[in-house]
Amino acid sequence: MFYCRINNHLKGAFDILRLGFWYIYTHTHKHCTSLFSFKLWMGAHPKGDALIKDNRISQRTLGQWIADFPGCLGSKVKDTFHGQLPFLFKVLSVKTALSIQAHPNRELAARLHAQFPEHYPDNNHKPEMAIALTQFEGLCGFRPMDEILGFLKKVPEFRALVGNEAAEELQSADGDPGRTSLALKKCFTRMMNCEKKLFVDQLNMLVKRISEEEAAGKDTSGSNGELLLRLHSQYPGDIGCFSIYFLNRILLQPGEAMFLGANEPHAYLSGDCVECMACSDNTVRAGLTPKYIDVDTLCEMLNYSPAPVSAKLFPCVRDNADPCVYLYDPPVPDFTVMRVQIPASARQYTVSALDSAGILLVIDGEAVATSAAALSDITLTPGSVLFISANESVSLQQPCKSRLIVGLGQRAAPVSRFGSV
Repeated sequence: MFYCRINNHLKGAFDILRLGFWYIYTHTHKHCTSLFSFKLWMGAHPKGDALIKDNRISQRTLGQWIADFPGCLGSKVKDTFHGQLPFLFKVLSVKTALSIQAHPNRELAARLHAQFPEHYPDNNHKPEMAIALTQFEGLCGFRPMDEILGFLKKVPEFRALVGNEAAEELQSADGDPGRTSLALKKCFTRMMNCEKKLFVDQLNMLVKRISEEEAAGKDTSGSNGELLLRLHSQYPGDIGCFSIYFLNRILLQPGEAMFLGANEPHAYLSGDCVECMACSDNTVRAGLTPKYIDVDTLCEMLNYSPAPVSAKLFPCVRDNADPCVYLYDPPVPDFTVMRVQIPASARQYTVSALDSAGILLVIDGEAVATSAAALSDITLTPGSVLFISANESVSLQQPCKSRLIVGLGQRAAPVSRFGSV
C-alpha cells in the first residue's frame, strides 16, 4: 500500500474543488478540451502515469513500480493482462459538454491505432463506467423509435438534415429490428454528413424559433428546447447540437451509474462523476468538441439499437456479507468498482485482501490507513488515492463516515472478503 500523486487535467474544477480533492500539478495532459471541465487520472496509462508519493521509495511512477513488481497485480490479473494494470480511474467535473463519442472494440482499436496512431494512441478497447458523485447528466444510446420519430415530426429543422426519404424509411421500418437498425444508421449518417451551410442555417433557425417561443412563455420541451439552447451556447454552429434528438438524455443521481460498452454513442453534459475504464485513451469523436473528429468511423461503428433511457442505468448490488459495500460489476474482465460507505458509528473498518490490485479513492471523510506492507500509517482525507497490492488488507482507523471508491482489475474478486464494520 502506498500513496499516489495523480495526473490531473486541470480545466476549471468547479464542483470537484468544492468536494475537497487535492491536486499536484504533474504530468499535465498536453491537450485540454475545455476551460470548463476537469479530469483527474489515477492509474498507469502512459499518458497519465501516477507518481508514487512515498519518500522511502525512489521517485518512480506507478507503471514503473508494477513493471518492477508485477506480482502486486495478483496472479490472474498479471497473467491475463500481461503484467499491466488493466484499468484506469478518473474523476470528471463537467461544466461544458464533452464530445459526442464512442469507444472501439478490440478489433477496431487495433486497426485504428495501426492506421492513425496520432489520433488513437493504443490498441486497446475502452469500455467504461460513470458513477455519479453529484447529479450527472449525459447522452447515452439511441432513443426509442417513437421518440426519434416524434422529434422528426415536431422539429422540422431536424427533419431537414435527415431528409424526407430517410425519415420515411425509418418510419416504415418501425417494428422490424433489422430494418430499424439500418434505417437509423442511414438517418444518423445523413445528418452527421450534411453540408455545413445547411446544418448551420437550420440550427440558427431552430435556435431563433425556440428562443422566441421561450420569450413568449411557451413550452419548448417538445423540441428539447432548454438543452438545445444550452449546447448551442457552448458550441455554436456545431452539428452535435442535433444529436439530442437521436440520443437518450440520462440523469444520474449520486451513486447511480451507466456502463458504456463498445460502439455505444454517448456524451457527458454536466455534473461530477468517477469513471472506471479499461486502460486506454481511444475515443472516436464527431461533435461538441474542438478535438479531432472522425465522422465516418463513428457513423460506421455505432450500435444502432434503440432502447429506453431506463435500459442505460447500470445497477449496483449491495453485498450480503457487508452492508457497507456496493458492487458495480460490468460485463468485461478489465475492471470492477466497489463503493464503500462507512457509517459514522464505525471505529475501524478493514478492506480485506483480494486477489487483485486496487486503487482506493477517498470521496469524503477521513481515516488513518495501516497495512502490514506499509512502513508507516497514512492519513487519508478527501481526494487521497492509495494503490493496494493484491492479497494486501488495509485497516482504516476512525473512518469518520468515510465514503470510498475502489477500482479492481479482477472481475471475479469476491465482495464478501471486504471487512465488516
